[in-house]
Amino acid sequence: MTQATLEAAGDSSAVNMTDLVLEMARALVDMPDSVSVEAFKDGDGTVLRLRVAPSDVGKVIGKQGRTARSMRTILGAASMKLKHRFSLDIVEESPSANP
Repeated sequence: MTQATLEAAGDSSAVNMTDLVLEMARALVDMPDSVSVEAFKDGDGTVLRLRVAPSDVGKVIGKQGRTARSMRTILGAASMKLKHRFSLDIVEESPSANP
């Protein structure tokens, strides 16, 4: 799960934004190999879903959500330049799938 995957948003700007979020998250966490980012088309924009290990969720969100807000601000600034809306969802990766 160390690579950025792109499902519905097939353009190069989505790949660039996915790589941007992936590298920012890897720099913040203790387990960078468990970080993954997926991009999904959502109406007019693209949703980037960031998954990290359960022990690293707090590091990505930060105190009172400041780190997550900062990542969203950077994403928003880059989105304006590309003239395409991107949003960021942070998801805790579950250690095992419970049916």
